Amino acid sequence: MIGALRKEMLLQWRSRAQATAAFIFGSTSLLLFSFAIGPNSQALRTFSAGFLWLGLLLSSTLTLADSFHAETEHRALEGLLLAGANAQAIYYGKALANWIQLTLLGVALTPVMVVLYDAGTTNLGMLLLVIVLGGAGISAPGTLYAAMTSQLRTRQTLLPLLLFPLIVPVLLASVKATSLVILGDPMGQVGSWLGLLVAFNAIYWSLCGLLLVESSRSNK
Repeated sequence: MIGALRKEMLLQWRSRAQATAAFIFGSTSLLLFSFAIGPNSQALRTFSAGFLWLGLLLSSTLTLADSFHAETEHRALEGLLLAGANAQAIYYGKALANWIQLTLLGVALTPVMVVLYDAGTTNLGMLLLVIVLGGAGISAPGTLYAAMTSQLRTRQTLLPLLLFPLIVPVLLASVKATSLVILGDPMGQVGSWLGLLVAFNAIYWSLCGLLLVESSRSNK
């Protein structure tokens, strides 16, 4: 799995223009969302967490959809499996690489949110933790569905349709936790939402790997 992760990180570095495009798309989405709210600074700050995660979610489809692009060219993925490569190691290598990329994207979009929505916070460590856990919740099922749709021409359309309904609990928990970090948490509720994120991540990361292995076995 370490070798697969190293390979994926190298591929993402070589295609870093795609990460730049995802950041520009996310920043543009945040800008458009701010226009929808208008000049009400209190409303902008109140809804900043939701808009941050919407921007990250929309941007994630650009990176997740092409996760298996290199392997699907010239049927390279089938060649890897026939050569004895572990399908689970390939999946987790890609999921971890996507997780790192989504986390970096979320961190990069945070200053844009702060500038546009006046939603600064001094609790940067907690905000980073929420972004890490939320990115993990998007990455695991997103990589699985990217594998399932990699052979289809309409993968850019099908991936959001399959992914978005599944990650609604993660998205809601991430938005709520981020909002509490930004607006304040007098009741100490952020820990409960973080626990919910950890629980869903444990479910997604365990089940998605098993489902991919079972799918690869049934196709043999």
